[in-house]
Amino acid sequence: MKNKILGTDELRQVVSRLKKEGKKVVATSGCFDIIHAGHVTYLEEAAAKGDVFVLFLNSDSSVRGLKGNLRPIVPQQERAIVVAGLGCVDYVCIFDEATPCQMIDIIQPDSFIKGGDYEGKWIPEMDATAKYGGNVEYVSMVDGCSTTNIIEKIMRVMKGE
Repeated sequence: MKNKILGTDELRQVVSRLKKEGKKVVATSGCFDIIHAGHVTYLEEAAAKGDVFVLFLNSDSSVRGLKGNLRPIVPQQERAIVVAGLGCVDYVCIFDEATPCQMIDIIQPDSFIKGGDYEGKWIPEMDATAKYGGNVEYVSMVDGCSTTNIIEKIMRVMKGE
């Protein structure tokens, strides 16, 4: 699974070759801190939208910027190994920015996948993907599944509630 975790230069080369072979490349991004059923369902549905599925994983510093200094719970290398271990994920690349737009510029996916909770809203990934003739597609979300909910439940259990 570690051969699925690539740096940006290697990912660019691999994706370029796959696109020349006529493969539809789709990508998504996220923190994926404490993997749960909602994550797995989302990733499987996202992967089904193309031939090759790339996951841009927020780095630890990126997660802290988005979610606060107490996150992530799981370090980036461990999160990368976990998501790379999923059969539906072809490649994983860690990025430091708040949005994956720079990563989109690097591999120019045919589609960028987001959760259905973003449908109808403008997101920067739309413009980044459109520059290369791509589009944003949406997949459904599993209600009630979130890392925040898991953390809150653990805290309640630890307090004896």
